[in-house]
Amino acid sequence: MARHHFVPTSYSNVIGTLPPVLEIASGDSVVTTTLDAAGFGGDGKQHAPRGNPMTGPFFVTGAEPGDALHVTIERMTTNRETGWTYSPLAPGVLDPAILGEMQKRERYEWAIDAKAGTVKLLEPSARIKDWSFPLAPMLGCFGVAPERKQAISTATSGAHGGNMDYRLFGPGATIAFPVFEPGALFFLGDGHACQGDGEIAGTGVETSFEVEFSVKLVKQAGLRWPRCETATDLLVIAAGRPLDQPLQFATTEMLRWVGEALGVDVVEASHLLGQAVRYDIANVFNPAYCVAARLEKTELTKAMSIVGKA
Repeated sequence: MARHHFVPTSYSNVIGTLPPVLEIASGDSVVTTTLDAAGFGGDGKQHAPRGNPMTGPFFVTGAEPGDALHVTIERMTTNRETGWTYSPLAPGVLDPAILGEMQKRERYEWAIDAKAGTVKLLEPSARIKDWSFPLAPMLGCFGVAPERKQAISTATSGAHGGNMDYRLFGPGATIAFPVFEPGALFFLGDGHACQGDGEIAGTGVETSFEVEFSVKLVKQAGLRWPRCETATDLLVIAAGRPLDQPLQFATTEMLRWVGEALGVDVVEASHLLGQAVRYDIANVFNPAYCVAARLEKTELTKAMSIVGKA
């Protein structure tokens, strides 16, 4: 198991079958950097066009279609002291009847205080001058090369991952992507210092990061959508439009996962999910919406212990 330090010199605004920047093996970790959504890095300079420029792709030795690439976000460290958002909220999340009353969307700068663990507007109005929010790093856009040799814009998402903008995809999370191309070809970028559910402002607090991630290859896993494990939850994230489509995709994959984990049929798995599943709206700003179907690990552990006694 090797620990690589990779300094990117080029970036991509698509996720696809592109020449790899580094070859790594299952069990390896990588320390690298990402740009913000507008292409700016830790030095404050723009290094790539706006639109979530990605670092990568990283070729994983031995990865083949049908495998699963497990990516653990080991660490995310902000490498500058500012970020930015837009406000007011994105028109697509509001009642159209009030859009004529809304102010023009403008960019706002935020101070990132890594020592205090907070983010705060740099020039707030007097009424909100004391507002601050916890620093909660997450990757907005990351994933593997999609099927059929596609190159998909980093503006959107799909079974390969992409611009999912889910706030739980931060340090400690392990995300399993279905592999569609030899080497998997893993990309990452679009870091946020903080973001609520849905990315309803059209941004999180956009900034650049030093990121450390590790990879593990699982052969012939048969995933249809990305699965994730955090300290407390198992979840599936899916993309589509309208909103019921990603909910259906995520629920179906979670039903398969629970059945596999417990060795139960769809009726029995449905009893568990019907009472214990939770849903998060991960993103409703991008072309494809994202929904996460989430199950607390304690519920699965309890179910396992009951099934084991049968």
